[in-house]
Amino acid sequence: MTPFSALLDAGADLLLGAACVGCGEPGRVLCPGCRAGLPAEAVEAWPTPMPAGLARPFATGAYDGTLRAMVVGHKERRLLGLTRPLGELLAASVFAAAEPTAPLLLVPVPSRPSAVRARGHDPTLAMTRRAARTLRTADREIAVARLLRTRPGVADQAGLDADQRHANLAGSMACPARAVRRLAGRRAHVIVCDDVITTGATAREAQRALEAVGVAVLAVAAVAATPRRHPGQDQSPE
Repeated sequence: MTPFSALLDAGADLLLGAACVGCGEPGRVLCPGCRAGLPAEAVEAWPTPMPAGLARPFATGAYDGTLRAMVVGHKERRLLGLTRPLGELLAASVFAAAEPTAPLLLVPVPSRPSAVRARGHDPTLAMTRRAARTLRTADREIAVARLLRTRPGVADQAGLDADQRHANLAGSMACPARAVRRLAGRRAHVIVCDDVITTGATAREAQRALEAVGVAVLAVAAVAATPRRHPGQDQSPE
């Protein structure tokens, strides 16, 4: 997708009868009031149960209310006007995860190619690029690297509990050697980026695939996290 087409889509969100995803007010896809109410900082967001070895996860808030509506609207309804505020929320999680001046390499969790084709865009990649632009300064290098690829055979995660998600995603991602070669000589903290932390299965699989080729992961950053659940409760946000 070109920047021009993205601009057209964002303009359509505003002009063609859009409404705020948070409160339903006609006009912008996120009204000034709802935007002002978004979290300003991120905190650690450990899933329950926690996948063994998971890097420190950060999120700005619970996956409900306006945050949930933003993630779903951006991903499933292609409301591209939400890319910027979602990227800024993701940037808050990245900021909380790393030293303020450290060079960073942001690695988005990959979407299945079929999902990208169906949606017409890659929402996680778009948010990650916006987060990098938000945090980048003249004194701080921040890059985005699409190091991860999905392997065939992964089922839809909706409706799966924590154990089923981990089993479904085991071995589902890979980091091609050519992608790793492009990192030669680069010194940066690596942060895995995603929209939502649910059970931690996706983040842990991304971390495994990177570490399998020698890329250490400092942390996981996301926009939102599902609230901690008691044993026996449904873990799925859907």
